[in-house]
Amino acid sequence: MLETRAIVVRVDGRHALVRANQGNGCGQCSGKGCGAGKLSQLFCGKPRQFQVDNPIGASVGDEVVVSVADGAVLRGIGLVYLLPLALLAAGAMLGSVCAAQVEQRDFYAAAGAGLGLVGGFVLSRWIVSGQAHQQNLPFIARQWRGE
Repeated sequence: MLETRAIVVRVDGRHALVRANQGNGCGQCSGKGCGAGKLSQLFCGKPRQFQVDNPIGASVGDEVVVSVADGAVLRGIGLVYLLPLALLAAGAMLGSVCAAQVEQRDFYAAAGAGLGLVGGFVLSRWIVSGQAHQQNLPFIARQWRGE
């Protein structure tokens, strides 16, 4: 499980809006190692807030530990980036092959790429909205106790 500390900003039914305390890399090297902490400070100036499940009933102001299942981040990256990119390439190839005898072959390749990209985004959105995705959502695991 991937875990990080956060503060509950707002509670809305069984969900909570949390602000992550640690937004500067993994926290393993206190910013002295790979440089991810410095990079995140450069591009992420303000604290980010996220909506998570709240199975423990945390209240506003509580310091909590937010968990994400192993592999959920990698699956999310695959859905958001790799699936549309793969369908973009497949659409471009299909458009190019289907228009092999036509003079304006590039137009058909570009149109196929555009349709593949849009189709990839729609497909990833449909997959994310399915029930199987619900187990990969971040959730509040427990109260932070100064561990």
